[in-house]
Amino acid sequence: MIPVEFEYTAPETLAEAHRALQEDPEAKLLAGGHSLVPMLKERLAAPSRLIDLRRIGGLHGIERQNGTLRIGAMVRHAALASHVELGAVAKAARTIADPQVRHRGTIGGSLAHGDPASDLPAVIVALEGTIVVSQPGGGSREIPASEFFVDYLTTALAPEEIVIEIRIPAIEGAGSGYQKFNARHEDWAMVAVSATVVRAADGSCQDVRIGLTNMGSTPLRARAVEDALRGGALDGPAIAAAAALADQGADPPDDLAASSDYKRHLARVLARRALQEAAG
Repeated sequence: MIPVEFEYTAPETLAEAHRALQEDPEAKLLAGGHSLVPMLKERLAAPSRLIDLRRIGGLHGIERQNGTLRIGAMVRHAALASHVELGAVAKAARTIADPQVRHRGTIGGSLAHGDPASDLPAVIVALEGTIVVSQPGGGSREIPASEFFVDYLTTALAPEEIVIEIRIPAIEGAGSGYQKFNARHEDWAMVAVSATVVRAADGSCQDVRIGLTNMGSTPLRARAVEDALRGGALDGPAIAAAAALADQGADPPDDLAASSDYKRHLARVLARRALQEAAG
């Protein structure tokens, strides 16, 4: 379908972007467009104006600072994929759709959209990341990723706020894994699982973080798997036993792609594979 008619603005500062939002409450932010544009075409969204964030400086870099990896909201998926120090974030980014989407879509746009089937939200939740948002007047606030995703396509982002940065801890010596199942390579995940593992000096599991994609109305963390592994062995039987708990606490929806029971099965299988990949 053809979207409804809208105005277009490309501000060069955050102040200008906030001003445009305040002047037009029906406006939508454009941060790459690969979540928003399909909704426009289906007329599931009908904004009066699009405010394109691509010209705003300071939203594009990746840097390490005081043990934290800081990712600008407008960093594209293709750039994430090339930064191996991002661990599971980079591995997840490499699986997103196709090269065209990866070179246009952005991490900030993906998180702000709040789709639990999107690849990056569950990874950021599992890594205990933080989403930094800009507020009118020059202020900002930090929202833990665990509190950012409220419900399906619903986040804690206020209408006048703009995502400007994502922060994740730089976990030293960690291995990472990302396993995804979909009907076609470019499709959304039926289920995906991210794993980040830190081994202790004796080879046991010092720390582990597991994220679940499309296993509920929000991205989830597989706490039961983490609790089963932390402090114990990281051999095949231990990983298999822990991965069998991956669907505990999840509520995957039935949809046209798969039943809830099949998604639970996928979560267990993919958790085992992601953990094996992360544990080396």
